[in-house]
Parts: sequence; C-alpha cells; structure tokens
Amino acid sequence: MKGIVPILTFLSFAAVGCSGGAPESKAPIGDPTAPSTTSTFKVALLTPGPISDAGWSALAYKGLQAIKGDLGAEVNNQQANDAQIRDAMRSYAQKGYNLVIGHGYEYNAPGVEVSKDFPKTVFVSSSGGESSANSGSFRFELEQGFYLAGMTAGMMTKSGTVAMIGGPDVPSIRSTFKAFRAGAEAAKPGVVVIEAFTGKNDDIAAANQATLKAIEQGADYVIHQANAAAQGVFDACKDKGVWAFGANADQNSNASGVVVASAVIVADPAFIALARNVKDGTYKGGVEAFGIEKGAIGFVWNEKLKSQIPIEVVAEVLKVRLDIASGKLKVPMDNF
Repeated sequence: MKGIVPILTFLSFAAVGCSGGAPESKAPIGDPTAPSTTSTFKVALLTPGPISDAGWSALAYKGLQAIKGDLGAEVNNQQANDAQIRDAMRSYAQKGYNLVIGHGYEYNAPGVEVSKDFPKTVFVSSSGGESSANSGSFRFELEQGFYLAGMTAGMMTKSGTVAMIGGPDVPSIRSTFKAFRAGAEAAKPGVVVIEAFTGKNDDIAAANQATLKAIEQGADYVIHQANAAAQGVFDACKDKGVWAFGANADQNSNASGVVVASAVIVADPAFIALARNVKDGTYKGGVEAFGIEKGAIGFVWNEKLKSQIPIEVVAEVLKVRLDIASGKLKVPMDNF
C-alpha cells in the first residue's frame, strides 16, 4: 500500500434476482378493495439493483427473509426501476399482497400514488418523506454511519484529500455524502472532499473510472454509494494503493482487501416491526426514522486490520458514536 498509515480495529455497534412465484388472488383484478381469498400474509420487495450486490439491495433481501422466518410470510422480490415500479406495485397488489416494500427513495412517490387505488395493501419505501393512510416510509439514518466514516477519513488521511463516489444523484445519496463531508471536516478542518456521481447503480466500469480520477486528484480514502457498482470503487483503490469504506452492508471482507470499515444498515428489526404492524392491522401511514439509537445503524471496523489502528482514533470514534446515540450530537442530513 502506498503511504501506509495506521488502519482501524474492530468496533461494531448494533446494532433481484430470484423470485418465488406467488399464486394470484381470486379477487377480481378490477376490484382492488376485494379481500384476498387466502389468509396467507404476503410481502413483496422491490429493489433498484440485484440482491447479489453485497450492499443496498442485498440487505433488503435479508430483511425480507427475516420477515419470512419470523412471521411465516409468503415473500417475493424483483428488481424494478423507473417505469417498471408502478406496474410492479400494482401487480403485487392485484395478487393480494398485504405489504409491498420499495427499497429506496425512488419508490416513495409511486407507492403513495398507487396506494390510493389499493387500500387493502400497504406500500412502504425505505427512504422518502411522503405518506398516505396506507403508505409511507422508514428512513434509515445512514448519515450517522457516514459521519463516523468521514471523521475517520479526516483523522487518517495523509494527503488531506478524501472522496465520495455515488451512482444516481438522488437526495438520499446526497444526504449521506453531506454527513461524510461534515465528519471529515470536523476531524480535519480544511480537508478536501471530492464528490462524483456516475448516474448508474450497476456500472462497475464507470465507478472504477470515477474513483481513479479522484485518486489522481489526491484522495487516499474513498467511500461509495454505488450499490452493485461498488466493486469498481474497491478495485480502483486496490490498484492505486488507497483505502476504502464499505456502505449499507458490511463489506469488510471484500476480496480487494482495501475496505477498512463499513457504515452499515441493520435492516432486519425494522423490516420485521413494519411487517408485524401490517399483519396486525395496526400500521398507520407516516415516516419513521431508524438510527444508531434504535440499533439500525452501525459502523464496523475491519477486524483483520485492528492491530494497526491508533488507540486515540478508536476512542474518538466511540465517543462520537455515543454522542450520536444519546442525541448530544445531531448529524447533518437533508429532509426529503
């Protein structure tokens, strides 16, 4: 690694692939309010990328499987983007699904729109600020994990430059980048924070090129919001001998060997709680936040690198994490 610096130890706080065909409800397609003829509790998941991405979509699929295991639900999932979103939501509702989860900001407005035609189905996105009687969102405050990553990058950078590589330029990603920048600047005033977007969730080559360009500009720590294209970020970091952070899921074990820590979402408890409320008939449309204080956001150090982390870095990260959990420190984030 060029410019070897002390790296980080382990600290974790706590806390579309395949679809099983679902039998269609016998309720007439033209009557969305007609009850399903089956008593089976049915939950569907829509993701922006493949559930094999080891990140954003994968963690949602894990949450879906937790619903299946905990509540005995019949589950189904598919990748849906752009014009596919509303069609997929309507199809699941027509088939008698009780809950349709759209994993991302882009599913919020369509879910609210479609919910008006299907009052027997609940539509929830895992980001966004719109809601109706039978739709809403739960917002994972990943900004908290990104703030800790930014703080770490600020403390550890030797070049004084760090970078953020995103896929689509959407409010939810910009908000996490805002938090990463704030953390880096809090730890190292004057640090240069490069921001780049490829516009795509799954373009590995584009993510690789954007990362190489940031490294050429001096970045020695890189975080991503590239979903399935994250491998392009990690490969570029490996090629140039700089360090990366994982995002959304624990990506510390990536074969590149450059991921020093990950800002993670612990989705299972939130998914199960949501599904249980829908099954019990107690769900009320709205927006609910899940952060460190609820065990939904974590920051996980790569244990293989723990012997190289300065004690003072570990201590500072832990202190700030506790400040966030207690409400003493409010991490900057956007309202959307």
